[in-house]
Amino acid sequence: MPSMPQPQPQPLDDTFLLGGEVPVRRLGYGTAQLTGPGYWGPRGEREDAVAVLRAAVEQGVTLVDTADNYGPGLAEELVAEALHPYRDELVIATKGGVVRTSDDSWHVAGRPEELRAMCEASLRRLRTDRIDLYQLHRLDPEVPMADQLGTLDALRQEGKIRYIGLDTLTADQLEQALSLTGIASVQNRFNLLDRSSDAVLKVCEAHGLAFLPWFPLANGALTGDSAAALAAVADRHGATRGQIALAWLLHRSPVLCPTPGTGSTVHLAENLEAREIRLSAEDLSSLEALAPA
Repeated sequence: MPSMPQPQPQPLDDTFLLGGEVPVRRLGYGTAQLTGPGYWGPRGEREDAVAVLRAAVEQGVTLVDTADNYGPGLAEELVAEALHPYRDELVIATKGGVVRTSDDSWHVAGRPEELRAMCEASLRRLRTDRIDLYQLHRLDPEVPMADQLGTLDALRQEGKIRYIGLDTLTADQLEQALSLTGIASVQNRFNLLDRSSDAVLKVCEAHGLAFLPWFPLANGALTGDSAAALAAVADRHGATRGQIALAWLLHRSPVLCPTPGTGSTVHLAENLEAREIRLSAEDLSSLEALAPA
């Protein structure tokens, strides 16, 4: 039986053109870990969170991903406190469409008046007249997709958002959304251990959409001893398991733009060093085998 071809390393492009126009460095920063357990309330001292955000930008991050319900509201306020006035090259992405009432209560809210109010509130917290990338955090099954996207499209035409993104949907839903309006990005769960959104990734590749994988480190599962299969690759590169997991995403597809989060400047620097790792065909073959059948 002929052997299966091994995945080949692709030349890495450090940047992605969001919306086909705006260059962002593919390894960004996510703000969820600046808030407390369940993304509720503060995690620690406010000045520590501000320091992490500023360090991310100083170390070359140009894509900062946040959401109105992290805190709720707190993460967006921290972004503004740390980074406003925003550098020209900095892209701030946020999300709306989910309402929080406690640390474990999430309510999808996609009616046009709700989405508009949430976007307006994000504009105030972020201290900006236009949000670079506004993402619908979840599609509301009780509201026609055309109504939800129509609201975001109206906000775009009013100049309040530049690009529209979507979070957690199927490939068919993405194709339907693309038939309704312009979409610049998608966020679905995707990492070494979970590739269930591979069909969505293929649609993103076909249409030139950014794919911002959430839980890029499998919510910590890829950084501990439970991911022992990563050890050989990590040892070959003198890297951590987490760095290899992020490097794999950067090698896996040129549209993948992971935004790992952390509340530590040390861990932030470690994550960003993944930009320098170049995986071999042997590395990629070993890593591909980690995903469940």
